[in-house]
Amino acid sequence: MTITIDPTKTKPISPYIYGTNFYSGNTAPQPNFTFDRAGGNRWTAYNWENNYSNAGGDYIYNNDLYLCNAGCNAAIPAEAVRTFIAADQSAGLASLVTFQLQGLVSADGNGPVSTANPPDMTRFKTVVDKKSTVSSVPFTTTPPTTDANVFMDEFAWALDQKLPGIFGANPTHPTFLSLDNEPDLWNATHLEVQGSTNISSTNFITKSVTLSEALKDQFPNLVIFGPVNYGFNGIYSWQGDPSLSPTPNGANWFADKYLAGIKTASAAYGKPVVDVYDFHWYSEATDGTTRVTNMTGSSLTDAQVQAIVQSPRSLWDTTFKENSWITNSVLGGPIYILGRLQAKIDAENPGMKIAITEYENGGFNHIAGTIAQADNLGIFGSLGIFAANFWPPGGTYSYTLAAFRAFRGFDGANANFGDISLQSTSSDVASVVVYASTDTTAPGRVVFVAINRSNAAKFTAINGQALSGTAHLYQMTAASASTQSVVQPVSMGPMAVSGSSLTITLPAYSVTTIDVH
Repeated sequence: MTITIDPTKTKPISPYIYGTNFYSGNTAPQPNFTFDRAGGNRWTAYNWENNYSNAGGDYIYNNDLYLCNAGCNAAIPAEAVRTFIAADQSAGLASLVTFQLQGLVSADGNGPVSTANPPDMTRFKTVVDKKSTVSSVPFTTTPPTTDANVFMDEFAWALDQKLPGIFGANPTHPTFLSLDNEPDLWNATHLEVQGSTNISSTNFITKSVTLSEALKDQFPNLVIFGPVNYGFNGIYSWQGDPSLSPTPNGANWFADKYLAGIKTASAAYGKPVVDVYDFHWYSEATDGTTRVTNMTGSSLTDAQVQAIVQSPRSLWDTTFKENSWITNSVLGGPIYILGRLQAKIDAENPGMKIAITEYENGGFNHIAGTIAQADNLGIFGSLGIFAANFWPPGGTYSYTLAAFRAFRGFDGANANFGDISLQSTSSDVASVVVYASTDTTAPGRVVFVAINRSNAAKFTAINGQALSGTAHLYQMTAASASTQSVVQPVSMGPMAVSGSSLTITLPAYSVTTIDVH
């Protein structure tokens, strides 16, 4: 196996790719995450004035205080969000919080609501993006809860009053804003407010622009994420929106329409109204029968293992065709979703960033999951993705969390992957891939993460990057993981290096971090 590094081709690695969702609510021992998201279906109908929200189809369309749990005083407006951000700041994390775009939010916490159309307006309040359009009353952190409206720009202002400076240009732990959650599924997840007919892509883009401008009028340096597609079909066709006629290689996907609309609105507004194209990616790859996200056990077949460990390649690899309905029935070939989106952004909105704020690839209790997640993180860094947040599944997932430890705190303390990605190519990417980095805070330091996703040991030469000092090796295999309650890299000792080549034998199904300094 030959890995070729080109140290002249570099990209900065965003600190926000090592992210999760609801960090404080996770009970498993957490790796050194950098970024946290308050997202999911619960936030679409969240009312910041009273902290009530609706579960939608996830749980009997219940209005309740689910989001305002331990340590959250529901009588204090926006407390569910303030406590989330404050906890993140205490843990050293940046935050992404969800603002309400659908249009209705919970008025009470009195249990299930009707899903009849139109919505029962005795149980909901109307969202207004900009308070001054309907009221001359100044902003307040204690708004009345007996009126009909809930104001989004006042929500942002109130958060800044409670946590001064969180929306500044360069705070230590920034807070970003998301324009709601998976709007392409509202007619499935939130019948109680949306009904069975989904919002059109045209109306959604208009509402996105209006809300974003209301927020940026208050805080010009806000970083705003949208459209938060639920997955491929949202990006492709907005779940079959009749105004769209997408083709696999055409410029008529929902993403194209969205980017064009945002470009026009941004030109009129004088600055970008959406800064980050955000979508979710629960891999649809299968072994021919079972989707990888449903492969959750500790015992997997060889075909299942390969489906999992190869699945991240659909993010970028123009030669890789996973076995899924996307490749077989829609595109007729490889997905390479990040490459497709980046090309569309470069053509329409240069400078817009990309985020994947929910994703899973299965294998949560198997070394295959470690390998897939490590590959995800390497891909995010090498392609310059701005932010990414793993979605913790139900049950155990120590093997997936272990992959973060290959990049963050792999020595059991604070040794991390570098912040500059070096271009790396593999002679056989289906078997071995290596991600390479340098560290702006430690000149001469080079860190590699080497992944062997094959069932045989691979003698591997890593060529092209000047090395000096000692290579410190940390490794995870099925054997090492089987003895650990918290799966994490095992120190394999030092190895002297020099010149521009390093050789190593990578065990079958393994992740190896090589820290050279």
